[in-house]
Amino acid sequence: MHLTRKIAKGLAALSLCAGVAVLAQDIKIAHVYDKTGVLEAYAKQTQAGLVMGLEYATGGTMMVNGHKLVIVEKDTQGKPDVAKSMLASAYADDKAAIAVGPTSSGAALAMLPVAEEYKKILLVEPAVADSITGDKWNRYIFRTGRNSSQDAISNAVALDKAGYNIATLAQDVAFGKDFVKAFRGAIKNAKLVHEEYLPATTTDFTAGAQRLFDKLKNLPGRKIIFINWAGGGNPFKIADLDPKRYGIEIASGGNILPAMAAYKAFPGLEGALYYYYEIPKNKVNDWLVKEHQKRFNAPPDFFTAGGMSAGIAVVEALKKTKGDATTEKLISTMEGMSFETPKGKMTFRKEDHQALQSMYHFKIKVDPKVAWAVPELIREIKITDMDIPIRNKR
Repeated sequence: MHLTRKIAKGLAALSLCAGVAVLAQDIKIAHVYDKTGVLEAYAKQTQAGLVMGLEYATGGTMMVNGHKLVIVEKDTQGKPDVAKSMLASAYADDKAAIAVGPTSSGAALAMLPVAEEYKKILLVEPAVADSITGDKWNRYIFRTGRNSSQDAISNAVALDKAGYNIATLAQDVAFGKDFVKAFRGAIKNAKLVHEEYLPATTTDFTAGAQRLFDKLKNLPGRKIIFINWAGGGNPFKIADLDPKRYGIEIASGGNILPAMAAYKAFPGLEGALYYYYEIPKNKVNDWLVKEHQKRFNAPPDFFTAGGMSAGIAVVEALKKTKGDATTEKLISTMEGMSFETPKGKMTFRKEDHQALQSMYHFKIKVDPKVAWAVPELIREIKITDMDIPIRNKR
């Protein structure tokens, strides 16, 4: 009997130890992103921001409720087939509880069915195609990045005026097409007279520019070419072809700081952007700007803020679940969840898991002391100012 009690106590102790081990289990977060490829510059910013977001939200401990947060990196190379296999590997081999990424919309669209197959969350950042939280969406997909509709509708605020004639120049990929579709739908007063799509690898924009000029040059009123571009190539070179001789102006949304250097040729250019480090006034952004300057001797950029927002969202969800990283618990927690980011409050819309967020109407100022054109804030375009369509199948 005495021996039986000892065995029982021993088993209880082992059981307790096993329980502690489970509680202390690491939570793996896979960052599946375009570490190499044409969008590498954006991806590096997202990675830096993700790490800083996890650090900020955990107070520097990288722990939530006794669980250590471990980042697993996977390179999609910007290729949809590679992205699919990397995400599957993250879920199956690395046992990631949640994945973040990717950069390319094409890669993201290829990854969506993988998340559904493994029944694990994919937090999309920063890929923007509407279809990600639209007709290709499934319930395992959340997105902290803005979508094309948010970009398009916020830019419409700046340009949708009677007497304006607008032609668009965009890449012939999901990123470009979704933007223009949403832009077209948001224009109520101006006229969209032409849509020009060019391959994402384009470096010579002469032929496309000539088609745009021909569509606009004889029209009355204000004439604008709106450029929506990401990655390689410099479509702003069309200014070298002197559109001003036809009274044609260039407009665009914001971009990363190196790309904003090209905007110096367009003082007074207006548009809307996702983030510029001097615009948001809140304690999260204050920390990001100060800490990023200290670590990298440079201000945070467009996608750094996005990566940080994703990191904060992950931690806030895990805090609410007390470290429970099971998928169903996370989904029920994240649907409708609000959280503070460098841009202020974001909220995951319950219907499609798209993060609703502010955008910023800007006007370009040229400062010779700054390497890029400075987007001065005209006004914050708040969540309530934008009617972002729900495009999913639910």
